[in-house]
Amino acid sequence: MPTQWTTAVPETSNSVTLECDCYVHQFGAIAPRRRDSYYETDMSDAEWALVRASMPMPAWMESRGGRPEEYCHRDMIDAVRYVVDNGGKWKAVPRDYPWWRAVYDFFRRWRAHGYVRELYQRLCRADRLARGRSAEPTAGIIDAQSVDGADTVVTSRGFDGNKKRDGRKRSILTDTCGDLLEVIVTPADVHDSKPAPALLDRYMDEPGRLLKLIWADSAYQGQPLADAFARHGVRVEVVQRPDGTHGFTVLARRWVVERTLGQLSRARRLNRDHERRPDHHEQMVWWAGLITLTRRIAGERRHWPDRRPGRRPGPQLA
Repeated sequence: MPTQWTTAVPETSNSVTLECDCYVHQFGAIAPRRRDSYYETDMSDAEWALVRASMPMPAWMESRGGRPEEYCHRDMIDAVRYVVDNGGKWKAVPRDYPWWRAVYDFFRRWRAHGYVRELYQRLCRADRLARGRSAEPTAGIIDAQSVDGADTVVTSRGFDGNKKRDGRKRSILTDTCGDLLEVIVTPADVHDSKPAPALLDRYMDEPGRLLKLIWADSAYQGQPLADAFARHGVRVEVVQRPDGTHGFTVLARRWVVERTLGQLSRARRLNRDHERRPDHHEQMVWWAGLITLTRRIAGERRHWPDRRPGRRPGPQLA
């Protein structure tokens, strides 16, 4: 049965002014308070307003079982963002966040139900409509990126002889704006074209998809790959590097997916793969993409600490 995504509205007004409007604070039994500390990865109020409008309805609010949660949803999301962006261990979650085990269980629960992927895609569709585009893209770009694996990566691991990477490979499909459409993780020794059919199947099997054209590099060629894409009515167009060029070259269409891969690499949890399970690595990619997406939609930009509005500059060296 498909997951229902709705926004709850209280039937009666509350005389207490809540500092947080997440479901747990509004309808649960915990005190209406907010965490005082601030980290660079914490959502701004504008970002939280976007996420809050698309949050999944907890099962206990719809009488589908379970008990009311004990921790603020906003704090939970901020804690996961902290781990993804800073690359820390789950047990190293700062103590002013909820207990690390509760944060990890929250991450696992959202992974099991595909909540972060659905949240990302809902925000992406709303953003496309706000920019005057159709909600569903008709064209996309595909590419892959290999990353070294830590000693915790014992399954689904391989060596990419071309990039000299021993670990896993993440293949992504984006729209022409660079927003993620689908993600799949394989061993690094798998050729880029091998996971492409499964990547497209996972995306196109959902109703309402309108994808018709995909731009790719020269690795995505061959009749078997073309036949797999043709099953969904999708055409592959290879963007070749101009003859005689050396080093870095901006290529039409392909630069968009390269930018997205670069943005994902800003999340330190993705610079080196530490996940025992490939599906956990996929979730890390979605979480890293969500940070970039919400910041862009909300108009938030990263600042150096001494340039943040309202913050005094640090001491100057002599």
